[in-house]
Amino acid sequence: MRISLLALAAAATLGSSIAHAETAAYAIDPTHTFVTFEINHFGAAVNRGRFDKKEGSVQFDRAGKAGKVEISFDATSINTGTPSFDKHLQSADLFNAAQHPKISFVSDKFVFNGDKVTEVTGQLTLLGKTAPVTFKANQFNCYQSPMLKREVCGGDFEATIDRTQWGMNYGIDWGFAKNVRLIAQIEAVKQ
Repeated sequence: MRISLLALAAAATLGSSIAHAETAAYAIDPTHTFVTFEINHFGAAVNRGRFDKKEGSVQFDRAGKAGKVEISFDATSINTGTPSFDKHLQSADLFNAAQHPKISFVSDKFVFNGDKVTEVTGQLTLLGKTAPVTFKANQFNCYQSPMLKREVCGGDFEATIDRTQWGMNYGIDWGFAKNVRLIAQIEAVKQ
């Protein structure tokens, strides 16, 4: 009888903790979501650009300290502010946007410190190749948007990748940098 009562109490506790953990769906807000890339140009300057067309979703379980993210960027939407440079970046030399128009990041591992997301680890697909990438959270927060009247979660994340891992080798022989810094500003609205 005592074992049955303990088992019942344990099941009730487990059931109540499962009931409190709830995964919520969020849609990427394209007006507050950007991925910017930076690459050193012969030590003289830093070339920067971003992708203007993006879409994605986030699943977030704050209580369960878990999450998933799927976000994609249109390689034809590269914007550096210089149209001729954009065309070269879209060419087969670099992003090969005609053959690989979609760049995507998929993650199902969020790392937390307390209630704050500190890292998001996933798979980056670029030029048809997929490899692991970890984005460090420089900041992360969820808030009740006074304009949307819904919860919004987001943050600023960064990672440095070796572009040659995806076969983007243009200019390496001339001394162009291999490492590219990615800065992801992401906000997503609870659905």
